[in-house]
Parts: sequence; structure tokens; C-alpha cells
Amino acid sequence: MNVYEEQEYSQSFNLGLWKKILHYIKPYRKYMLFLILVMAGTGGIDAVFPLMNRYAVDHFIVPGNTKGLWIFAIAYGGLVALQAVNVWLLIMTAGKIEIGVCYDIRKLGFKRLQELSFSYYDRTPVGWIMARMTSDTQRLGETIAWGLVDLMWGSVMMLATLCIILYLNWRLALIIMTVVPALAVVSVYFQKKILSVYRQVRRINSRITGAFNEGIMGARTTKTLVREDDTLQEFKELTGNMRNTSVRAVVISSIYMPIVMALGSIGTGLALWFGGEGVISQTLSYGTLVAFISYAAQFFEPIQQLARIFAELQNAQASAERVFSMIETEPDVKDSPEVVKEYGDIFVAKKENWPPIKGDVSFCNVSFSYKDGEEVLENFNLEVKAGESIALVGETGSGKSTIVNLICRFYEPKEGEIRIDGVDYRKRSQLWLQSNIGYVLQTPHLFSGTIRDNIRYGRLDATDEEIIEAAKLVNAHDFIMKLKDGYDTEVGEGGGRLSTGEKQLISFARAVLADPRIFVLDEATSSIDTETERVIQDAIHKVLKGRTSFIIAHRLSTIRSADRILVIRDGRLVEEGNHAELLKMKGYYYRLYTNQFREEKEMELLGRDSWLADGAV
Repeated sequence: MNVYEEQEYSQSFNLGLWKKILHYIKPYRKYMLFLILVMAGTGGIDAVFPLMNRYAVDHFIVPGNTKGLWIFAIAYGGLVALQAVNVWLLIMTAGKIEIGVCYDIRKLGFKRLQELSFSYYDRTPVGWIMARMTSDTQRLGETIAWGLVDLMWGSVMMLATLCIILYLNWRLALIIMTVVPALAVVSVYFQKKILSVYRQVRRINSRITGAFNEGIMGARTTKTLVREDDTLQEFKELTGNMRNTSVRAVVISSIYMPIVMALGSIGTGLALWFGGEGVISQTLSYGTLVAFISYAAQFFEPIQQLARIFAELQNAQASAERVFSMIETEPDVKDSPEVVKEYGDIFVAKKENWPPIKGDVSFCNVSFSYKDGEEVLENFNLEVKAGESIALVGETGSGKSTIVNLICRFYEPKEGEIRIDGVDYRKRSQLWLQSNIGYVLQTPHLFSGTIRDNIRYGRLDATDEEIIEAAKLVNAHDFIMKLKDGYDTEVGEGGGRLSTGEKQLISFARAVLADPRIFVLDEATSSIDTETERVIQDAIHKVLKGRTSFIIAHRLSTIRSADRILVIRDGRLVEEGNHAELLKMKGYYYRLYTNQFREEKEMELLGRDSWLADGAV
């Protein structure tokens, strides 16, 4: 299970955070103003109903009079109809606000995810990001729309009720109000409790989302290692923790609500007691007592609703803290304002200002370390001429992938410079550089859709003819045409319907379609069979001609034709030369190559002996 720990939050109420939340309502301020008017009308009408009942009791019921009853009934019915319209309007308007706010926050969150550097994804599990983009955002949108609806209704109801009861009988109104200080104390106490527990619930929910993601993505590994039961137990422990924490949150809220209801009932009882004495002493009309009892219940009903809203706001704040922590995360790699002004950013490119790339690459005293990690490169220097083919060889963790990731500017050097065509690449935009780089990974990722769609992803304005030409160039056309639907064949999620070699060829065609000046092949042939490797090697020779290329390969047989082979150990360049020159040195590369050559020959002999034995049988 992932042990990623997110930021802890401790503020009981973060005014700055709520200001940020209200910022997302600005595009919907017309809807919000309309909603406020509707809710004010709804609360006002609710406050008028007890006055109508008072009038009915004092003018119709007590004197036994029916004169004017029809007019009263029509007025009462009109208020009911108007209230029904108000309810329809508030549901429709609040729903638009909820959907719109969720859409805006998710769009902004996804935009930020496109901007964030590789380092963010190194340290942040996918499940945690998914929780922020889905359940946390949904919770926030619901609270902004419906929580504010109830908050407005409750506030208007309380204010209108307070004004009316003070007008009807201020002494009796003040008696009812004596329970309000106790309500305030209870609310402040429970506020801290509820917020703390809901933060725990949201954190555990993220871990569960992460566990779901890991469980699905790692299903094959789980089955091959026969860890189904262990994985299930780990997940049960996590969900059990979620259940216990959620129950605790519900228990605290369930204690809070009855206390509020009990205090409200005390207020109603005080109204009945002292109001009843007023009716007996004839200082208060019977209709006014009925109205006061209704108002006492009505006054404390919004308080009960506000108590619920308050608990939801605590939950929403916990979600908002997590959503905004992602949205406000700054990329570790970003262009300077001057660069953005001249060359544009990753969303709005000013391609007319982009200089052409030749392909010269220079490392000048480059030092680099990952966050909270030891130094990977120290004073690393390298000169690569345009069109040169460079192979990187070394043990796992020696710094090969770090070098190519720095070239692609997925990370930036801590010290020194990386120059493209003699210019520090930080003086150009990321999009300018990365639009001119073709990157083929060991485990290529294909998107759901057709083969044609996946190749076109390299350049969205490419024609079908250009797509086919790219596929032919990398020797992918023949296998594509053998498929039932050809280029319209669905690849499945992650390309699951194709073999590793087929996915590799498609990803290679995708990279070629963009016509990059610099190519990076990171273990691009390590997961495929020998026959497919030959096909890809043939494609590599054709495609890389005239382009600057960096090849990381585990199989040394695939890099013998490279112009230069760099042997990297502990972030340092220890040997350099072409294949023949390095073999003559009889150093690290020589030992590595001869050992691997010997192993391959042994495997070939074992395979032939096994075949002969099977034939003899």
C-alpha cells in the first residue's frame, strides 16, 4: 500500500480559504443574486404563514366567524403557490451553480495537472489526485450551491422571525431568546470536533482511492505473486479505518443535532409556558400564542438547519483544503515571464517566434539531485553535435534516465546549464523544446481509441496519408494492415489489445509523425522479442538518420552502430567512444559486452539443445 502522507491542516476556520471558494462563484454571480432573492422570498413567506394562522385563529376560529374566509383562503393558497414556484426556482438555480462550480474547479485542476512537473507525479499517487478531482470537488460544489441556499434561507427565516416576535411581544421574544447563548457555546465546541474528524475521513478516502487504483493497475502482479488474500486484508484494514472514522464523525454530528433540537424545544416550551399565562391573564390573544409557538419552532428550525450546514461546511473545508493544495501547487519547472511573453506557454504557443532547432546539445557543469535524495549528477559535461547518435550504458541508478529527462527538461539542473544549439534551454519555452523531441519509452502508453487516433496524437493536424507514411517508416504498416479493421482497430485501454512490440511500433510512429529534431529511446527494445527488435532496429536506423538521438539500451547489441557510446557510473562519464574503440579499451564496457554476449550464446545453445531433445523424442 502507498504510504504517501499529505499536508496536515489545523485551522478551525480558514477565512482566506473561503474567500478563494467564493472566487469560484463570481462567474455565477447573476445566478447567486437571483438565488438570494428567491431564498429571501422563500424565507419571508415561511415567516408570514404563522401570522396568517394568527389571523385565522383570532378572526375565524375563536369568534366562530366565517365572514371573509374565502378571501383569506385565496390569499393563503396564493402564498402556497408562490412558495412552490420559489422552491422550483431555487432547485433549478442551485443545481446550475453546483454543476458549474464543479466544472470550473475540475477544469482548473486538470489544467494545473498539465502544467505540473514530473517531480509532482513522482511523489503523488494517482489515487490521491483522483480523489481531489472527483469526490473532493463534488463535495465542494454541493456545499457551495446547496449549503449557501440553506444558509441564506435559514438566515432570512431567523431574522424575519426575530423581527416579527419582537413586534408581537418583545418580552416573550426575549424569554425565547435566552437559549441562544447556550446554542452558541455548543456550536463552537462541536465545530472543532467535527472539522477534525472530517479531515481524517477525507484523508482516508484518498488512501482508499489510491488503493483502488493500485489494486486495478497491479492486478496481474498481485495474481502472479498469489497475494490476493494479503491485498484484500490490507484493503479491509484501510476500509475498516474509514468505517470507524466515518462512524465517529456521524456520532459527533448526531450528538450535536439532538442538543440543538433539545434547546429549541426548551425555547418552544418557554413560549408555551409564559404565553399561556398571558392568554389566561388576557394580556395575550390566543392567536398570538399560536403564532408564538409556531415562531418558536420556526426560529429554532433554521438553527437546526444551520447546525447541519455548519457540519457540512466543516466537511467542505476539509475537501477544499485538499483541492486547492493541488491547484495552488507550483510546477518545479516553469518558464520565466520573459520567455512566456516571447515564446508563449504550453497552452498558447507563439510559434512564429520559435527559432528552428538544429540539435546541438551541451551539458555544462551540470549537477542534479532529486528532492530529498542524494546527488545523481555532479559537474557533468557533455557535447553532442546535431545528427549525432549517442548511446547511454550503465547500471540501474547510474543516471542514464536522469540525463535524458534533463535533456527533455522534465527536470532542470540544480547547477550548471544545458544548452540547445548553444543557448541555455531555460531561455526558450518548454513547449518549443518538447515539440522538437520524440520520446519512446520502454513501456509505451496508448490511449483508448483506434491505431489511427494514437498515431495522430503525435500531430493532431496530420492527414491519413501522413499517418500511413509514418507507420511505414517504422515498419508498422504491415502488421496494422493484417488486423481486421486496419488503422481503425481499437487498441483498448492502455493498448491492452496489442502486444508489447506492436504498441512500441505505434508509439514510435507517433513520435516520428511529429518530425522531431531530437529523439530519445529509453529502453525501447528491452521488453520485446528478438524478431520484433530487429524490425524496430531497422526502423530506428531509418528514422534517426540526420537527427540527434539518445538511446538507453539494456541489450548492448542494439547500440553497436551508435556514433558514440557513453558509459555512465554513479552519475559520471567513465568511458566514451564507439563500439570498437570501447572494446579495445577492455574496461567496463568490454566486460559488460562480453558477459552479455556469452549469456546470449549460452541461451541460444540451450534453446537448440532443447529443440534437438524434443525432436529425438
